[in-house]
Parts: sequence; structure tokens; C-alpha cells
Amino acid sequence: MTVPLVPLAQETTRPTFWQISHTGEAIFYYLAALSTIVFAWGVYDRFARYAQGDEDWFERTNDLGRRVLEATKIVASNEKQFDRDLYAGVMHTFILWGFLTLFIGTVILAFDEWAVRKTTDIVLGNKQSFFVDEFYLAYSLVMDALGLLFVVGIGMALYRRYVVQNHRLWGKHTSAEDGLFVWTLFALGVGGYVTEGVRILGTGRPDFESVSFVGLFVADSFAAAGMSESMATAVYPLTWWSHAVLALVFVAAIPYAKPFHMISSFANVVARDEKAGKRLPGVPADLDADTGAEDIDSFSWKEILDQDACTKCGRCSSACPAKASGRPLDPRDVILDLKQYRENLDAGGDEKPIVADGGGVVDAETMESCMSCMACMDACPVEIEHLNSFTRMNRELTDTGEIDPNMQDVYQNVMQKGNTFGDPQRKRADWADPLDFEVTDAREEEVEYLWYVGDYPSYDDRNKKVARSLATILQEADVSFGILFDDEKYDGNDIRRTGEEFLYVELAGHHVESFEDCEFETLVCTDPHSYNTFKNEYPEVDFEEFADDPMMPFEFEGQWNEDGEIDVHHWTQVVEELVERNALGLSGTELDYTVTYHDPCHLGRYNDEYEAPRELVQATGCELHEMPRNRADSFCCGGGGGGLWMELEEETKPSEERLREALNDTEAGAAVEKFVVACPMCMTMYEDGRKTGGFEDEIEVVDVAELIVEALGVEDQIEA
Repeated sequence: MTVPLVPLAQETTRPTFWQISHTGEAIFYYLAALSTIVFAWGVYDRFARYAQGDEDWFERTNDLGRRVLEATKIVASNEKQFDRDLYAGVMHTFILWGFLTLFIGTVILAFDEWAVRKTTDIVLGNKQSFFVDEFYLAYSLVMDALGLLFVVGIGMALYRRYVVQNHRLWGKHTSAEDGLFVWTLFALGVGGYVTEGVRILGTGRPDFESVSFVGLFVADSFAAAGMSESMATAVYPLTWWSHAVLALVFVAAIPYAKPFHMISSFANVVARDEKAGKRLPGVPADLDADTGAEDIDSFSWKEILDQDACTKCGRCSSACPAKASGRPLDPRDVILDLKQYRENLDAGGDEKPIVADGGGVVDAETMESCMSCMACMDACPVEIEHLNSFTRMNRELTDTGEIDPNMQDVYQNVMQKGNTFGDPQRKRADWADPLDFEVTDAREEEVEYLWYVGDYPSYDDRNKKVARSLATILQEADVSFGILFDDEKYDGNDIRRTGEEFLYVELAGHHVESFEDCEFETLVCTDPHSYNTFKNEYPEVDFEEFADDPMMPFEFEGQWNEDGEIDVHHWTQVVEELVERNALGLSGTELDYTVTYHDPCHLGRYNDEYEAPRELVQATGCELHEMPRNRADSFCCGGGGGGLWMELEEETKPSEERLREALNDTEAGAAVEKFVVACPMCMTMYEDGRKTGGFEDEIEVVDVAELIVEALGVEDQIEA
């Protein structure tokens, strides 16, 4: 479509610099150029700072075209804004699209003024323009409509901030700058309509300006208040300059204040790692390398960008189970504490430890409070990767020996015994003794499924029933499965998230070597934590880096199989397939319990598996009722990130809060009989919460596998 150029005479249009002198026009262009230079220098300086951060440039910028397109879709659709908060989604959509429309409209006007009008005046001797007639009318209608949405969106923001006083908008790092940013946007939006209204009134209220319905309403309002056409003409330069100067100051200030998030947030989404959190950054084999957070420059450029991208919206804080339980962790504050410290250093401030037990930028207890549940990352609309920064600080605590004594005991147990309980490895398969069939040794016989049982199903009395249940299910389905017996060790997922990287690498090396010695098709995990680390992290370990390290007692070639990976599944995924092909003969009517299901973080948020456990629950005939917080919005049990082993002060245990939710907030309410889990750690935490919260007589905690065994009528086989 070609936009025709029309000589400027009496066409349907408006002059860009009405009532502004040539001198005033020149001053405006000077100020516009100055603000653009200040803006460009500020953006350059910001991104130059990121270049000082460590590592991962290529991984974050490869396939840049695809990344930009996907980021544009995420930002333009506001899909993350709508999650968990419809009001905020609508509000931000109005602001974003209104702002973009006003910006694009300004660019169009500038292009017409400079590239068309002035060029045609010089070349042809008379000014021509496409900013006339139908184009002008359509332009005016769209600008007024979307500009109104912008003002409404800002009004919604002001209402939520100052009238409702939404708790997550106020915190440790709330400053006058936050309010100034919102009020400046409001002044820009309203100021544009005031300027337009005065111009329409001053130009005699031409009929074609009816398309500018908001501006026309403002003009009529001024007229009703007693403003005449001559008064409007006289006051117009003041309103025009007020609006223009505020807009130029805003542009110049963007890189130096909160508005920079409009740029940094988009860049952050472009540079996101889709496996962030579920796959932590590795460390080099050099034991002298800085693997933690020795100083601010230890952080990668993406982690520094994370700090600048934070908008202080508080979504991460409101989703964090550690904060909700009263632990001293607020994910937003940690990110902003790091940013504030970096900016203070750049301004000549004093250095101090990044993380320490008192006196650090972040307190050690704050990092110990993190459950590694990824709720903060799931809630963040700008893709801040909290867990990467948190893990870096946990590694620093481990490197300096400032770790919780309970975690030190766990590390010691794993190093000496190969498991977190500190029990002999020879007892690892004792859970299977009560079974009336022999479990195959996968080291000696080829199997279809190599089953990694895990620490808690192997050693914890309550979870041993879960292990026997799953073994019975696989036996009833007549599939070939086996275990590693005493060659199975702890998988390392959670100690890695508490900062113990090199012990994790040793465990990974042991298991990969053990897997290579077995013949199997699929690796099956009882624990979602094991499932996550085998699926997402083991393939990322470059074992060749550690080949010459005497601390790493493993020798093998390659990693996983010849393709560099192993087919890894959580047991619910495998059994769901068995149920689908009727290998278990379930009719879907065997049980009639009223139940609710809790999504484990490592199965749900980490790996997007929500349906397999639910399909299995419903296959037994149980009536499933969802808790309000389910699937990606699930509330952590409190056991992740070392929480299972540490004793932290809490106002309310996450497990107790979750059980209360099951009984009080589900549609079935107190009629819920069973709280169903699919994770051994969740089982342990909820059994504890059932006792400490006084829920023992109200609800029973069961694993999905136990429901299936009962539905099959073989539950007597799982008792010790």
C-alpha cells in the first residue's frame, strides 16, 4: 500500500509546530538531539558494564533472531503478567500498548516532518506530506484510543499503589523514584490530551477533529469552563512546551533510572535460558577457580542484567513459600540488594562480602532459606533467573565453610557412605526384602527399565512403602525392571543447590559410570529431584574437565550413551503409559476416595509434568479436587534446597499451610480424605506437617503409587 503525498494547503491535517516560532522549533530540535545523545550514551554505558560480567555470552545470544521473535511474543502478549494476577495483566497491557502506540505515532510524525516535508520543500520547492486526509484521521483515532488506554492503565497502577496499597509493591527497596516514574507517565499521558484539547479549541474546533474524541472532549471541557479560542491560542505554547520538555527529560533519564527496565527487561527475556534453574551453571575443574560469589564481578553478565531488569513488582516475593513461612528470604530484595551494592561500588563505595553470616550484602541465613522451588522464576514477568544467582552465593558459603551444621552432616554422610542418611550402602535395597518376588540386579541382567530408587525410598521407613508399591506395580504390569543395589548413591540434586558442586560432580561421575555398565532402555526415577538432575543436569557435566583430578574417582568414556543422553522418566510417566495400554487392568472404578493432589516442584514447575500423576489418580476411581494453587502455581512443601535437612525458624511450616489449603480451600473442603503426593521428599515433609499442624485425624498423606496398589488389590504386599 502506498501512502500518497499531498501538497500542504487546506487539507485535513494539523501543523506540527502550531504557534511555535522558528526559534522555538530550533530550540526543540536542539533539546531533542541532546536528550537522544544522553539517552544513547546511558544505554551504551549500561551495556558496557554487562560486558565486565563473566561467561556465557554465546549460549545467551546464539540464534538471536529466534530469541528476539520469541521475546517479542512474550512481551507483546503480556502472558507472564496475566499469570496469577488478572488485574496486573490488564493494567500492564494497557500501559504497554498505549506507550508503544504513542511512541510509534511520535516517530511517524517526526518522519513526516523531517524526511518528507523538509525534503520535498528543498527538492520540489513546496512542502508535501502523507500526514493528511484519511491517514491523518486514522492516525488521530488510533492515537486517541490507545493513548486513552495508556492513561487508564496508569490510573489503574496509581489506584493499586496508593489506594489499595498492594503489599507486594511496597518493600525494602521502595523509593520516591518508583512513584515519580508512574506519575511522570501519567503526566505525559494527560499532558498530551491537554495539549491536544487546547489546540483543537484554539484552531476553531474543526469538524474533522471529531475523530480525536478524547482531545475533543478536553476542548469542550475547557470551553465549558470559560476558555475562549483566543485564550487557547495564547496558552497553547505553554502547554506544548511543558509537554515537550517533560517528554525529552523522560527520554534522557531512561538509562539512569527505573524506566531503563523498558530496555533491560526485553534484553533479559531475549537472553533467557529456557532451562534456567532446572539446569544450574557448571563450574570449571580448576579447584582454584572462582565458582562462587567472591565479589560482584563474579556474577555473569546475565546475572547483572537480571538485577537491572527487576521492576520491583514483587511477584517473586508474593509467590515465595520461604517468605510466606516467615523465613528471612525475599527474592526481590536479594536481587535488588546486589544491584544496590554494585551501584554503590561503581560510585566509590566500600567493598564487603557478597554473602556472609552477618556483614555481607546478603546474609547466609537468607540463602539457606531458599527452597529452590523456582516459584520466583515462574512468577517473574521479565525472566530473572534467581536460582542462578542464589546458587552462586550458596557455592560461596560452601567454599568458605559458612554452611548450616546440618548440611555439613549431610555432605559428610554422602562423602563417606554415598547417601544422605549415613547408613551402610549394603542396606540400600533392604526395603525390598518383604516383597514376595525378587527384584532384578540391573548390573547383571539386561532390563527394559533401570529404576533409580533414591535415598528416601531406600532408607526412610515411610517411603519404603512407596518403593515397595512401585515395585509391585511394575511386577503386576509384567515389565522388565531392575535396580543398582549398593552401586546406587545419592543423585546430588539438592546438595548441588545448596552449593556443593564438586561432590555433585563426583556423584554424577559415579552414576554415569554405573549406567554405562548396565543394559537398559529407560531410566526411571522415584524422586522428581533425581528425575530433574538426571534429565537436565547430568548431560551438561563435562567429565573430561575432571579426568585428571585425583579427587574424582571415576574413569569412563563419553557421557550417557553414544547420543550424549539417556531416556529419563519419572515413574508416573512410565506407569501412565502402562495404564493406557491396559497393562494393569484398572477400570477407573476401584476406589471412591475424595482426594487432592500436590504438584512437586521438580516434577511440575521444573519439568512441566502435571497430567501423568493426575491421570493415574483418576485411573483408580478417586474423585480429584484441585487446590487453588496447583500446577505451575503449586506451593512448595518446604523440603527443597536443603530444607529437608535444615532446621530453620518459621512462623508457619509450608507443609502445614498446604495441608490447611487442602482442607479449607478446595471445592470439596473438609471432605478431602487423602492428600496425594508423587515425591518422597514431599511425603516426608507432609507427614511431618500433618503431625505438627494437628491434621493427623483430618487427612491422610499417600503416594500415587499407594493408591494404585490399593486399586489393584495387592496392598498387603507392600507392608513390612
